[in-house]
Parts: sequence; C-alpha cells; structure tokens
Amino acid sequence: MSTPTRRPWLWLIAIGLVAGFMSGMFGVGGGILIVPALIYLARLEPRLAAGTSLLAIFPVAIVGVTTYGIGGHVDVLLALLLAVGSILGAPLGSWLLSKVSRTALQLAFIAFMLVVIVSLFIVIPSRDAEVDITWVTGPLIFLLGFIVGIMSGLLGIGGGVVIVPMLVLLFGSSDLIAKGSSLLMMIGTSISGTISNILRKNVDVPSAIVVGVCACFTTTLGAIVAAAVSPLAANIAFAVFLVLIVIRMLVDVINQNRRTKPGA
Repeated sequence: MSTPTRRPWLWLIAIGLVAGFMSGMFGVGGGILIVPALIYLARLEPRLAAGTSLLAIFPVAIVGVTTYGIGGHVDVLLALLLAVGSILGAPLGSWLLSKVSRTALQLAFIAFMLVVIVSLFIVIPSRDAEVDITWVTGPLIFLLGFIVGIMSGLLGIGGGVVIVPMLVLLFGSSDLIAKGSSLLMMIGTSISGTISNILRKNVDVPSAIVVGVCACFTTTLGAIVAAAVSPLAANIAFAVFLVLIVIRMLVDVINQNRRTKPGA
C-alpha cells in the first residue's frame, strides 16, 4: 500500500479543523467525514483513508471526552459496554463484508438514517436524563455496541452517528451524555483498529497526525456549542448533519453502480 509522497497539507489542516468541530458538536469520531474528505481532497486510497481516519480520531476523542467530562457528561460504564460490544462486532462485520452486497447495506443504512432523522423531531432529550444501567438495559447497551461494531466493519463508519441517537431514543439518555460517552467509546475502538491497520500498512501516519492535531483545536469549541444550544436546536443541527451523511452515501452508491455497469 503506497502513501502519497507529496501530501496536500492545507487540505489536511482544513479537514482536521472541520472534523474536530463536528466531533465535539455531535459526539461522533468524525470518520464519516474524514474518510471521504481524505479520498476526494487528499487523494488517498479508500483503505488508506479509513485507516488514517481511525488514527486521527484518537486525539480528537480524548479532547472531546475531557471537555464533556469536565461538564459531567460522560458515563464510563455506558461507554465501556458500548466499546466491548463494538470491538467484538467489528471483526464479524469485516467478515460479512465479502458475503453481502455493499450497495444493499448502504441503502438499508440510508433508510435507517431517514427514520432517525424523523425521530429527532419527535423525541426531544432532557438535559437532566441519565441512562439507568440494569441487568436488562446493560445487555441491550452491549448489543447496541455489537451492532454498531458490525456496521463499522461492513460500512467503514464510526459508531457515533448511530449510538448518539439510539441512546437518546431507546434509553432516554441526555444528548450530552450520549455524545460524551460515544467519544469515550471511540478511544478503545480507535486503538484496537489502528493497531490492526498499522500491521497491514493501511495508515498514513503523518497525515493522521496533522488531521488529528488540527481537529483537537476545534473539538472543544464544538462541545461548548453543543452544551450552549437547546436540546431542540441540537436535534435540528444533528438532523441536518445526518441529511448530509445520507446525501454523501447516496453519491457513493450512484458512483459504485456506475463503475459496475458494463462498459463503464
């Protein structure tokens, strides 16, 4: 796997700054933005972009967790259950990748995201709500992490775009606790995934460092904005964010279909 000899440093800096703000604002790792940006703007190969993104997420998640933690918006046990489930589910997703249609999976995920977007206008979280982890909810939270891990292996997406709304909708979590705990979960996921990617030479380390360090400068700002706006405004902003993700995935599906057509 080759790495670029001349890296587009300005693009890498811009990608980091934007992804960092989005990570702090929405509690996502930023990979769902970083990966396509690295492919289309930095001209990295898809596998290299995915591995580079996962390493870049590590410092971003640390800064984000620290910011949310200062405000008391991180549930360590919740994040641990999600992380264990995600780490166990990711290899299964990678294995299933060769067994199922990627296009069908992307379309199913898009449909799921549309349902989530609609629900964001129906269920408005309470900032005082916490997740009560019991013998019933604990396994369900682990299962959520496991499903997200499978989706990560199948689609190469981070878990935040699924975990944050699901914690709010299914478990009644505060949106801030959902975001802070999601970022904490991503620290473990980033470490385990990066070790595997480095062994397979699927990481452009210098690019990951630039993106990750630059993202750290805006992650705290994003988290501060998330806490400053009302839950309704936060939901609307998150819905817009998900709409952009859906559009990006639809573009990917269209491009894939064009490449697979005879004579394309």
